[in-house]
Parts: sequence; structure tokens; C-alpha cells
Amino acid sequence: MATDNKAFKALGDPTRRDILDLLRRGEMTAGDLAQRFDMTKPSMSHHFSVLKEADLITSRRDGQQIWYGLNTTVVQDLMAWAMDLIRGDEKKIRVDEKVDENKPRSDEQKQQDEKKQPQDHSEEKTLPEGDAK
Repeated sequence: MATDNKAFKALGDPTRRDILDLLRRGEMTAGDLAQRFDMTKPSMSHHFSVLKEADLITSRRDGQQIWYGLNTTVVQDLMAWAMDLIRGDEKKIRVDEKVDENKPRSDEQKQQDEKKQPQDHSEEKTLPEGDAK
């Protein structure tokens, strides 16, 4: 989850989102990316570092140039997580259940739990012994 937190921090900056948007078209050199922004090279380097630390981009050196590319695996993982959050994917464990199982459950949560549990019909109604036919 630490990588996720770093990714969300990285995505919180509009410049870094713009860098990712440019990289979705394919690899670009640091110089090509820097030309598209009105900022110093140290500032661009900082943005690249944050994105690399969050594992959102990859880098490779080719001579004196550094090529950056989008790490689609991490982006896809983040998107899948976000879609699960939006859908309210019930297959996932709810945070309140995971954190504190002793926490009192709301009536709505109890009803949802009852719907999920299979019905147990093993204790059928029995007549008192004198009433049996």
C-alpha cells in the first residue's frame, strides 16, 4: 500500500499528471518532456523523481539521454482499485470489519450479513412427543 500512497501523492500534482499524459503516447526523453513545461531543470527532475518513486514511470539511459515511459502495470492496478471503490465491490473486505471486528454493527450491516449467510434448516420444527402422529 505504500506504493499506492506514493502514487496518489504523485497524481496530486497537475504537472505530474501532464507528464503522465504525454508519456501515454510513448517514451520521451527528459529533454523533450522538459521543453513542454515552463520550469527549471531541477524542478522537472524533482517531478521525474516523484513519479519514479511512485513506480508510475520507468527510465532508461541511452548514452547521455534519459528516456521515460509510462509504467502501465501500476496505472492499471490503481485504476482497478478506483473502479472497485466506485462500484462498491462487495467481494472486498470492508475496512471497518478488517480494523475492528468487535465494533457494533449497524442494523443495515447486520441485514447484509444475514443475506450473505446460507440458511440453516437443520433444526426443523418438531412436535412434542405426545403430539406425534
